[in-house]
Amino acid sequence: MSDRDRGVSSRSLVRAIAVAALTVTTLQTFGAIPLDARTSHHAVVIASVGNKIRTQQAEIDATHKRLNEKRSQLRFAQTRAQDLHNQLAQTARDISHVTATLDELDALVDHNKRKLAWNEIQLNAAEATLARHNSALRRRLVDAYERGDMGYVNVLLSSTSFADFVERWDDIRFLIAANQKTVRTRRSAERNVSHARRRLQGERASLEVSLQRQQQAKYHLAALASERVQLVNAADAQRRNVSFQVAQLEELSASQEAQLERYIRERQREEAARRLAEAEARRRAAQLAGRAAPPTISDGGPSAFAWPASGPITDPFGMRMHPVTHQWKMHNGLDIGAPMGATIVASAPGKIIYSGWEGGYGNTIIIDHGGATSTLYGHCSQLFVSEGQEVARGQAIGAVGSTGISTGPHLHFEIRINGVAVDPSSKLR
Repeated sequence: MSDRDRGVSSRSLVRAIAVAALTVTTLQTFGAIPLDARTSHHAVVIASVGNKIRTQQAEIDATHKRLNEKRSQLRFAQTRAQDLHNQLAQTARDISHVTATLDELDALVDHNKRKLAWNEIQLNAAEATLARHNSALRRRLVDAYERGDMGYVNVLLSSTSFADFVERWDDIRFLIAANQKTVRTRRSAERNVSHARRRLQGERASLEVSLQRQQQAKYHLAALASERVQLVNAADAQRRNVSFQVAQLEELSASQEAQLERYIRERQREEAARRLAEAEARRRAAQLAGRAAPPTISDGGPSAFAWPASGPITDPFGMRMHPVTHQWKMHNGLDIGAPMGATIVASAPGKIIYSGWEGGYGNTIIIDHGGATSTLYGHCSQLFVSEGQEVARGQAIGAVGSTGISTGPHLHFEIRINGVAVDPSSKLR
């Protein structure tokens, strides 16, 4: 059956029940229906509401299952999107690092080019000077061979005295030594410059190889970044889509839980009407039998409640920052700290009108105590009672747990009057 069909069926059932209730009330007003029939009518209505509660609970369970699946998908999508964002950020940092390295290598290549050019200028100058010296030396040797030029000897022989001879000898010797030193210096310079030239050329080649590798790395990282940008966009789109689905299911779950609350309050009203009808039936039966009529009951509900579990109050009644959703909202009960599996007892005598899963409360028990008063016990790990069961004050009804939206084992306890939560701390004895 589709959701629409179920909705139409539910509305038809509600209209039928409303018509039946109106008919019964009219007949009761004119005395056409006996009191035992009224009691039977309330029992039928209660059974019908119970069926609606169970149907609604099944729908909530199905929605909750789908919601859990979508939340798991959302967590995975969020984790994947965050990982891809981190990878993209790391790729961007790698690209920045490679770009900075490329800039440094470019600057170093330019520096070495200028240094190589300057050394080439020095080398060319040294080679030119050396060439001039070599040419002059060759010409001198040729002149000496062809013309018998004995310039140094003539200089010595033209001396006027022995002292002048010695002085000219020293000058010639120093000149020859200077020429030889100049030749050696130029040759050494030539070797040094040639060596520097080879070294710089080798460094230039090595830098160019490094530059090519860095360029290839940059191109590879740029391609990787483009690919990761596409993956990040796809992951973000998936995360947004799943997040939207989760929001829709949460809205549906909240609507279904609100409807369940209305059914539970309706059952409470019917239970109260049933008890009043039963009391009236007993009073009428006693009158017909000639016995003293029992006192008229006051369906005002209990005035005091027992502590449902042993432990300290870890979160009081009132506005608070929710520890899971981190939203500022009303806390409709008391959180009682107790270990996992600790016994939960009924705070007052009454009838179990709900025992099952209820959204964020997890495994939940609701007891009707009459007078439109009920108590709720949430996050149970185990449920010891079932719907329709009568319980006494202090009777074990469940075990402490951490089901539903919970951060750890504890009991969430509420007292509701006419469906409105009140502070339990003033009523616990």
